[in-house]
Amino acid sequence: MRDADPAAPGAAADCRDFTDMTDSTDLRQELAAAAARLVADGGLDYASAKKKAVRQVLGNAHLPKGSLPDNDAIDAALLEHLELFDAEHAPRVAQRRRTAAVLMQRLEAFRPYLTGAVWKGIVAEHAPIHLQLFHDNPKDVEIQLLNDGVDFEVSTVPHFRGGSEVEALSFYVGETPVLVSLYDEVDLRGALKAGSNGAQRGDRRAVLERLESAA
Repeated sequence: MRDADPAAPGAAADCRDFTDMTDSTDLRQELAAAAARLVADGGLDYASAKKKAVRQVLGNAHLPKGSLPDNDAIDAALLEHLELFDAEHAPRVAQRRRTAAVLMQRLEAFRPYLTGAVWKGIVAEHAPIHLQLFHDNPKDVEIQLLNDGVDFEVSTVPHFRGGSEVEALSFYVGETPVLVSLYDEVDLRGALKAGSNGAQRGDRRAVLERLESAA
């Protein structure tokens, strides 16, 4: 589907009217597919991809209630897209999981867990290795990275439970992007409960098990 610029003359006329749909399943799937392409090809995060997908598909039309895809739907669409159009997807997953395992060994003192795209095995080109560390002194992590010669940038990311933000460190291992988010030890309580699609994160042993099972 071609992009529609909602600001362009006649853009609304070019977009279909979904406002009277009683079943939003088809629209939700189309929005998920559009968002997945934006994540894969443009490196957008899921929230930004959803917003842009709505503009592309609907233009100025009203978004029916219940038709916005959730992250699980985008995961499914993104995996399908990558498996169809990205021949490097499977090797990329394996390479980033191996790199994650090495990093987790180096950062073992800070209780590292892998989460996000590399943990799930749905890895677009721009997706970083996302490690969550559970340690009460973030400065200790920074000091170790500096001692290891790692040049990192400091930012914040949303807490995985929502409602706040935590410090995050971004850097590269070769050409592989890495994001390390820093949590207090107490945050690990309950963090290992499985979600609707299974575990949301895993320790180094779990990462190695996923590497072995995919080999």
